[in-house]
Amino acid sequence: MGGASASDSVELTTVEVRAKAENLEGIAAAGSQGVVSSQRLAAVPILRPGEALEMVPGLIVTQHAGDGKANQYFLRGFNLDHGTDFATYVGGVPVNMPTHAHGQGYTDLNFLIPELVDRISYRKGPYYAEEGDFSSAGAAHIDYFRKIEGTLAEVTLGQRGYARSLLAGSPALGSGNLLYGLELFHNDGPWEVHENYRKLNGILRYSQGTRHDGWSVTGMAYEGRWTSTDQIARRAIDSGYVDRYGTLDSTTGGKTFRYSLSGEWARRGENSQSKANVWWLRSGLDLWSNFQYCLNDYAANGNCDTGDQFKQGERRQAGGFSASHTIYDRWGGLDVANSFGLQSRIDRISPVGLYNTSRRDTWNTVREDKVTQRSIGLWAQNEVRWTSWFRSIQGVRGDAYDFSVDSSLGDNSGKANDQMVTPKLSLVFGPWQRSEIYLNYGHGFHSNDARGTTIRVDPTDGTTPVDKVKPLVRTKGYELGLRSEIVQGWQSTVALWQLDTASELLFVGDAGTTEASRPSRRYGLEWTNLYVPTDWLAIDADLSWSHARFRDDDPAGNYIPGAVTTTANLGATIDNLGPWFGALRLRYFGPRPLIEDNSVRSQSSALTNLRVGYRFTKRTQLALDVYNLFDRKLNDIEYWYDSQLPNETAASFDRHVHPTEPRTFRLTVSHRF
Repeated sequence: MGGASASDSVELTTVEVRAKAENLEGIAAAGSQGVVSSQRLAAVPILRPGEALEMVPGLIVTQHAGDGKANQYFLRGFNLDHGTDFATYVGGVPVNMPTHAHGQGYTDLNFLIPELVDRISYRKGPYYAEEGDFSSAGAAHIDYFRKIEGTLAEVTLGQRGYARSLLAGSPALGSGNLLYGLELFHNDGPWEVHENYRKLNGILRYSQGTRHDGWSVTGMAYEGRWTSTDQIARRAIDSGYVDRYGTLDSTTGGKTFRYSLSGEWARRGENSQSKANVWWLRSGLDLWSNFQYCLNDYAANGNCDTGDQFKQGERRQAGGFSASHTIYDRWGGLDVANSFGLQSRIDRISPVGLYNTSRRDTWNTVREDKVTQRSIGLWAQNEVRWTSWFRSIQGVRGDAYDFSVDSSLGDNSGKANDQMVTPKLSLVFGPWQRSEIYLNYGHGFHSNDARGTTIRVDPTDGTTPVDKVKPLVRTKGYELGLRSEIVQGWQSTVALWQLDTASELLFVGDAGTTEASRPSRRYGLEWTNLYVPTDWLAIDADLSWSHARFRDDDPAGNYIPGAVTTTANLGATIDNLGPWFGALRLRYFGPRPLIEDNSVRSQSSALTNLRVGYRFTKRTQLALDVYNLFDRKLNDIEYWYDSQLPNETAASFDRHVHPTEPRTFRLTVSHRF
């Protein structure tokens, strides 16, 4: 393709509030692929760090327990739980945790510093050869800046014990820059039992050159601890037994840490692009939860002296690398790009366990395991520009996984392995009138918890037989997309998609065993818009609809619990209009079935956030963020299951809810030296 084309192919276009929007014609492989720039991210009010991912069209980020815990994610008809089927990377380091104590693919983004994010590159669907585990619904690659303007000092104060400070800079050092960021954080939240969430977070990155022709070394460190108010049975609130922001166990919560070191290298040749990265990670979590209160305690002892609190804990070391090389060439007069890549990862978790506890004191070990999980993936991709209006991208990926489990219950120890080959194909037509049409087809997969691949008996009694899970679960997706900029300054993309999953069978960390599920099919429509009519106003609207069902018939019903049907994210951003700036955002989170027969459904929610800011000088500004502007009494999350309160003599099925935070004010002053 020559040097110019090589440059274009590896640099996705950003969209800035203060600049005209550029589109991705000739670059993107699907209509549902894009980039969120730092300017767009900085313009919106964010309640929690993980909500940065809500800038990915159609993605909803919420919480069902303490804010120190990983968020819960929803996309394309998936209740992604804490990250399964959506792959996330920060600075080249994977965030998803396989064989995690709490949930497969656990994605804790509380270490993210939004002010230092350069961009978020996202892809949805299993159509990309370089995307592997957990990426069937999509993937997001978050990268930090290599250099920022000046030294940033920022302080935020808010209601209910909220205090946050950030110091960041990137002084020149030798031939490069040393980016640093240090964040101190505290928050109590609206809860009757103060969350007392404390966070110490930092990043140190030395870099030379650019992400396409240079190198960097990055270290990140995060520690957090908190007390959480978990979801509460609706009947306990309605009866006045507890307040809406109260708790049924004042000792639930957690503590966590995450340290990582990574290196990235890239070289751009006249007709080639090479990239490589290597990373190491050490992390740990102790999480105390109580979702059923006294159900198991009453069943075992006839009282609620101990309660149903349990702890999930793990200590992990992980490492991996990736390398890729792209050659831009001409075959028979056609522009061609051939890419090859290798990826590998190893996780050693020792231990990963589930324990019965009372007020955070452990009184029984349900199971405790040592797990080693290895994976390697090879991929190849060929892109051909057949004519000025048609190009094809065809790829194939092969993955191999190996699991070793040493369990406290000997019957559940063992080894397992699996391999999978996943083909990919994209056909791109256009551009015509600044429009392109995309046809996509691809297979993907997600890995299952290693403990589920070797399990034989239920760890709660040591005798009841339990079915193993397949190590790798195949998915298959299709997509028809349209990207257009018919009107100057208005980018619009439409994607009609379908995704089939062979099985939704998963290992359940809350029980230490497997939970039966069935093959599924999801399809839907997404419409994403960004309109920049002037250099001071940007309007965006992301709308999505999906249909999710189990594919086999069952008397219990074919609805998939937690599968959201409709979402919307609407916003207006004002900037470059004198000293004032601001943003208004509305997020709609539609109703979901909570049970397979759809007889119980969650409420919908619509939340509005507001930012109003004033620049005293080019370097000093003040911003007021208002979350839940209209103070609506909604729920972040809802579940349907059985539980037993301390004052009850029998268990009951009920809604269990985690309320949305009330209207909240936060004031931020920032200065660049």
